[in-house]
Amino acid sequence: MLSSSAGENNNAIVTLAGVELAFEPEREVLSGINLTIERGSVTVIMGPSGCGKSTLLNLIGGRLLPDRGQVLVDGESVPELSRSELFALRRRMGMMFQSGALLTDLSAFENVAFPLREHTDLSEPLIRNIVLMKLEMVGLRGARDLMPSELSGGMARRVAFARTIALDPELILYDEPFTGLDPISMGVTAILIRDLNDALGATSVVVTHDVPQGCSIADYGYLIGEGKVVEQGVPEALYQTKSEEVRQFMEGLPDGPVPFHYPASGIRNDFLGGGVR
Repeated sequence: MLSSSAGENNNAIVTLAGVELAFEPEREVLSGINLTIERGSVTVIMGPSGCGKSTLLNLIGGRLLPDRGQVLVDGESVPELSRSELFALRRRMGMMFQSGALLTDLSAFENVAFPLREHTDLSEPLIRNIVLMKLEMVGLRGARDLMPSELSGGMARRVAFARTIALDPELILYDEPFTGLDPISMGVTAILIRDLNDALGATSVVVTHDVPQGCSIADYGYLIGEGKVVEQGVPEALYQTKSEEVRQFMEGLPDGPVPFHYPASGIRNDFLGGGVR
């Protein structure tokens, strides 16, 4: 059942309430996640690698189903949707994959045109105009005939942006959009996320462990740790937190409550053969 705070928020486009998910009985990924994504906002979800950030995107998109709790997108319970209803909901979303996931045998133009041909009955002249407009929005109209192998990492990410917004989605999901980019490309990517969100009147959810870039464009942020929301608020509040765990992540401190070592038995047991397989 939704909490009263989640239920009263009529401006929420995404609500996760009491969401739990375990891939194996002894490997719980999410343990009672509660979060709300405001319509029209850029919301950043941060946390260490492996904490379940990308899993949240998969729950929102219906690729994974929770063991417990509710996942609501625009008032619809994602786990309860039929296959056709889920596909209809996904057509209102855009997904930016961590690698960009461009189709390697198609040019930049054809990559952006692909969802338009797949999901609409638009004429080729109209598709051409839309594709060129989307490429212009990301500054790559002149690169329309280049193949993915001819694009730099930053350019490939921008072509992926253009493809993500080809159908003018209401909700855009970004999975680690800053990974592997040089500082200039990171800055360009961050500005694109913010500007495209505002220009399209969309809602953006950005999963990242890049604190400076994420906070530079976010209206609101969540910090995930050990399967739960450990802190939330506007970026300024996250930076000013008194929580040692949150400060360690936000400031990139090597020492703190978040351990470096994966839990293991005593090292002496390994040398004695007790921990060897």
